[in-house]
Amino acid sequence: MNYKQISEQLLTLLGGKANITSNAACMTRLRVGLRDTSKADIEGVKKVEGVLGVVESDTIQIVFGPGKVNKVLDEFYKLTGLAKGQAENGPDQGINEVAKENKALQKAKYDKPVQRFLKKISNIFVALLPGIIAAGLINGICNVINVSTGGAFSGVWWYQCIRTMGWALFAYLPILVGYNAAKEFGGSGVLGAIAGAMSIANPGMPLLAKVNDAQILLPITNTVFNPASGGLLAALIAGAFFAFLEKNIRKRMPDLIDTFVSPLLVLIIGGIVALLVIQPLGAGLTKVIFAVLNFVYEKMGVVGGYILSAGFLPLVAVGLHQALTPIHALLNDPEGATKGINYLLPILMMAGGGQVGAGIALYVKTKNVKLKRYIRDSIPVGILGIGEPMMYAVTLPLGKSFITACVGSGFGGAVAALMHLGTVSQGVSGLFGLLIVQPGQQIGYILSMLIAYAGGFLVTYFFGVDEDRINEVYGE
Repeated sequence: MNYKQISEQLLTLLGGKANITSNAACMTRLRVGLRDTSKADIEGVKKVEGVLGVVESDTIQIVFGPGKVNKVLDEFYKLTGLAKGQAENGPDQGINEVAKENKALQKAKYDKPVQRFLKKISNIFVALLPGIIAAGLINGICNVINVSTGGAFSGVWWYQCIRTMGWALFAYLPILVGYNAAKEFGGSGVLGAIAGAMSIANPGMPLLAKVNDAQILLPITNTVFNPASGGLLAALIAGAFFAFLEKNIRKRMPDLIDTFVSPLLVLIIGGIVALLVIQPLGAGLTKVIFAVLNFVYEKMGVVGGYILSAGFLPLVAVGLHQALTPIHALLNDPEGATKGINYLLPILMMAGGGQVGAGIALYVKTKNVKLKRYIRDSIPVGILGIGEPMMYAVTLPLGKSFITACVGSGFGGAVAALMHLGTVSQGVSGLFGLLIVQPGQQIGYILSMLIAYAGGFLVTYFFGVDEDRINEVYGE
């Protein structure tokens, strides 16, 4: 990338040297003050090599991203003859603004079909998280109470009412998943909900009825239908398929009968496909997922824990972590293979600990004032489990520090796997993770997190601090 040529193009497109009043750079943007904004060709600026976007405010803010923006400024200020400084009305960015902007840039960089598809899958479950988190906590706490009291509250109405809330969410979760899946893929939510209901075992389901004391057998397999075998994945796939079917039927259906006939055909055709194809597919995928997780967790042990923890944030960086959202829901299902205990989440939580440790190492070793300020603002929320400021405003822009943070976090993941840590819910991390860890495992969780801190600190301190790169990204 020829930064001198880029600067010359920008100067021309912004109205020439006489139209520039100031030039400065924040972490990601070249901020240029103009005498007359009407002389600037903003659309032309957007087409210049390396420009990721333009924000029109009191100054023209041209987004280049970390590192590159300082190289552009080094050439641009030579052309304008103005000293490097803060653009008029362009205050220095705070940590949250920097993190938000860098996250958007990272997302745009990896906004590919796979990531967009996984985002849709994630959206299906994100809307359900408040219920999943609360119901998971209820189930976990009630299990502890039942065991510790010998079921002393079994006949108490208010206690059983609370237990019912935890039971209801997971008992009928496939309906909610099917509903959201259909809506996310452009169909009618209620049709998706009916598709999801195929994954719920109910004695009143006609498919489970007995005729002359014999149960109904399915074709091909010649077995009795098992609604729960497909689980959440079958509900998700069926909801998406119903949406696809509905859109294609409505395209061809005359307006006069569309309202009545289209949903009828969706349910008839979709129901048969869901029964004969999607349910077995969901069951197969569920078995594969649990087999892989079991292999990594049981067979690979501490090595598997290390790999999962160290590799998690790189998945986040490129948007592939969203594939894990339905897996967490499967693991927290009390009727699932793990009986509602999520053994994957504590390992992944350690990734944030590595970032905190890396931030502390950078703070101790760097002399860059701006970076120190960003780290100082990021560490407290990072400890509480909010890792975006540290990741997107500190380690990821530096590159090497992000890698060393991930490498260091793996040690915490290895210990979490060794101690068989599990959670009864999801939705929180860091120090708040203590709220959802299995009762009695809090000390093990703290120990694992401290080791993740130490790993991130040590690996970054000795291998991840590059002062030249720091000054390139944050300015001297």
